[in-house]
Amino acid sequence: MRDPARIVSLVPSLTESLFALGLGARVVGVTDWCVHPAEGVAAVPKVGGTKDTDVEAVLALAPDLVIANREENTRRVVERLEASGLRVWVTYPRTVREGAALLREMATRLGATPEAIAEVVEPVAAAVAEAERVRPLVRPRVFCPIWRDPWMAVGRDTYVHSMLALAGGENVFAERGDRRYPVVRLADVLAARPEVILLPDEPYAFGARDVAELMQLDVPAAREGRVHCVDGTWVSWYGPRIRPALAGLRALLGASPAAGPAGSDRPGSVPPGSTPPGS
Repeated sequence: MRDPARIVSLVPSLTESLFALGLGARVVGVTDWCVHPAEGVAAVPKVGGTKDTDVEAVLALAPDLVIANREENTRRVVERLEASGLRVWVTYPRTVREGAALLREMATRLGATPEAIAEVVEPVAAAVAEAERVRPLVRPRVFCPIWRDPWMAVGRDTYVHSMLALAGGENVFAERGDRRYPVVRLADVLAARPEVILLPDEPYAFGARDVAELMQLDVPAAREGRVHCVDGTWVSWYGPRIRPALAGLRALLGASPAAGPAGSDRPGSVPPGSTPPGS
């Protein structure tokens, strides 16, 4: 799979990773949701969404490699691409460590320069290793929905859960074994008594109205003013964003660490996009 000359990426976070690794010139097609880096993807042909990819549009670009993801893309699309003779790399990181390892694998298998590996891959690996080393003594209970109408939380076997845990939080719905993304009611949230509520702006665009609604709940997070809108890429994108995501979420959760500097007790809301990738 080394050094393909024409790559179509169907995964927004991996599109950004390709550009960060200096491989953007090889990217000949991306999805409508591949919006970073904005300047880099602006002129790249679009092939539809992540779920409803236009297979014919991908074939017309004659790629050497298509990068997909088991969760973001549909099996139907992947199977049609493979049946058409295209080489498809199906990724599926479910932990932050696996996300960091995927970034390294992309760099080595696709021929990134040693300089790119040193500047992009190694800082992410170091951030993950440091987060694993600095284990918090006290972990705030966190509710992080990904959807509403119905409300949907995250279970243990998800990347979002892994990010919350590594950042020092305790996912209040980790043990809901019925689904990876369990449907919950506000009554369940009340019973879970979260100390922090994080509202990402993707895949559902949570905003001020949702904050106001949840602030009415009789839970510690609402009473202490710890219901926050956050950049959705912090909890769901792998690649270069892992590093700023860990830093931002650790500060926001304010978990008491076992070693290293303590986070803020009462962090304020973090507006979407407030921490740029790689910062």
